[in-house]
Amino acid sequence: MTASATPAASGTSPVPDLRSAADGIAGLLPRIGDEQLGDPTPCPAYAVREILAHIHGLATAFRDAGRKDLGPTTDHSPDAERPVLPDDWRTAIPQRLDELVKAWRAPGAWEGMTQAGGVTLPGAVAGRVALNELVVHGWDLARATGQPYAPDEASMAVSRELLTPTGDDELREGIFGPVVAVPDGAPLLDRIVGLSGRRPDWTPADAR
Repeated sequence: MTASATPAASGTSPVPDLRSAADGIAGLLPRIGDEQLGDPTPCPAYAVREILAHIHGLATAFRDAGRKDLGPTTDHSPDAERPVLPDDWRTAIPQRLDELVKAWRAPGAWEGMTQAGGVTLPGAVAGRVALNELVVHGWDLARATGQPYAPDEASMAVSRELLTPTGDDELREGIFGPVVAVPDGAPLLDRIVGLSGRRPDWTPADAR
């Protein structure tokens, strides 16, 4: 199922489906060795272990946001403390990702208001933010660990729409870095990475 194939709860328009993006991350995990956990990533403050921990945390938070199960997992910023990777991350992250996908397939997930990262926002926005987080952090993880990464076109379209500046800089402040220009005609994934404030040509050697 692609990112645009799930009917909206109202039954009138499609909403993104998170399965492909979640599976893209889950597929990276078996090829990450323990010796890579300290390696650098495109996020300067995070090594591979922190990216993995962040993915685990965001999957948990946005799962609960989709369920409208608001509380400790949804009411504080993910930047409030350094993410800690659970010992059982190889099984825990795929499980959380699967729960995340199912939460946003449930009737009503995309309707009304919810909360994530301590911010109250419409469910229709929160679900797209969750999808974008998977797309962008999947790229972070793949690039840091030297793996191929190819999100589906529909998921990338959601990310591009969400990340494209609208003139209201406050929406980006504290969430994304300054846009990195990419050449005209660059692949869509490179454009998304640039819009997120990352260099599409980043390699681990750049951090050494």
